[in-house]
Amino acid sequence: MKFFIDTANIEEIKEINSWGVLDGVTTNPSLIAKENRVFEEVIAEISQIVDGPISSEVTADLCDEMVAQAEQLATINKNVIIKIPMTIEGLKAVKILSAKGIKTNVTLIFSVNQAILAAKAGADYVSPFIGRLDDIGSDGMELIKELAQIFKSYDMKTEVIAASIRHTEHVHKCALYGADIATVPYKVFKQMTKHPLTYAGIERFKRDFEGVKSKGGF
Repeated sequence: MKFFIDTANIEEIKEINSWGVLDGVTTNPSLIAKENRVFEEVIAEISQIVDGPISSEVTADLCDEMVAQAEQLATINKNVIIKIPMTIEGLKAVKILSAKGIKTNVTLIFSVNQAILAAKAGADYVSPFIGRLDDIGSDGMELIKELAQIFKSYDMKTEVIAASIRHTEHVHKCALYGADIATVPYKVFKQMTKHPLTYAGIERFKRDFEGVKSKGGF
């Protein structure tokens, strides 16, 4: 499973990238707005840090306007992937962009039917929002499980990006159920490194080593 980071914060991206685990980045208009910077400049800077897919979202409602925005965004860097909302107009835009060789990530997916339509239209990625499904009492992880099975059964090339991840158990189950990618917030990445037994073990090793003589001088 590949790891993307879901943020537009440059320092967060730099830190997680330094771990050697980062495969790409997803952003959205809300994340960009938090940075209070010029949208295109943020995407361009991210592309200089991470050599992988960088999802950047259109904001138009109509197909022709989405396509125009997508074509402009695609000029920023070869790794830019265009996020398109899961609407009828969005599906039309995906079909056109696919024919032009511009990669797309259909976002705000909440059902198997939506994901299948996006894949059939030519989406390179679909992004089911598992946390938001959990918020309304549905099982977001069950959607990931079903999509992984269906796409494998029909040999669909579209990759499943598990989005709206809220905690480490989401990441665990994404890997277990066969998501191609998990796009993880910075704070959840940090939480993934931690376990109380790890820190207890480190402290015990340090205490035990205090009584050991070393010829190495450390």
